[in-house]
Amino acid sequence: MGAIISNFMEIILGKYAQFKGRAGRSEFWMFYLVYFIIGAVFSILMNLVASISFLYYIILVLQVIIILGLLVPTLAVSVRRLHDIGKGGEWIFINLIPLIGSIWFLILLIKEGEKVANRFGNPA
Repeated sequence: MGAIISNFMEIILGKYAQFKGRAGRSEFWMFYLVYFIIGAVFSILMNLVASISFLYYIILVLQVIIILGLLVPTLAVSVRRLHDIGKGGEWIFINLIPLIGSIWFLILLIKEGEKVANRFGNPA
């Protein structure tokens, strides 16, 4: 678990807005695992304090701040993951196609990265 957290912190602090280079599957999926856990914790907290409106809104505001704070690193790691499979960052916009776009994007993210250097750099 320590490696997963350290990977998440490295992406947030060291690669915050780094859209160049490549991100391997493990780097990408470890980041998203922590991102998912953070979201789940906020969801649970909001359900626990739903009857106490003041606390509910404080947690909601904190959640929005964290989501906005993680927006750039989330986009950056996604673009670097696309680079690892030889696709340009513009492929992230495939998500704008309802349903099919999200499925296609997920398939791209699952694919194994290119084992040789490509136009985006050496293998991650």
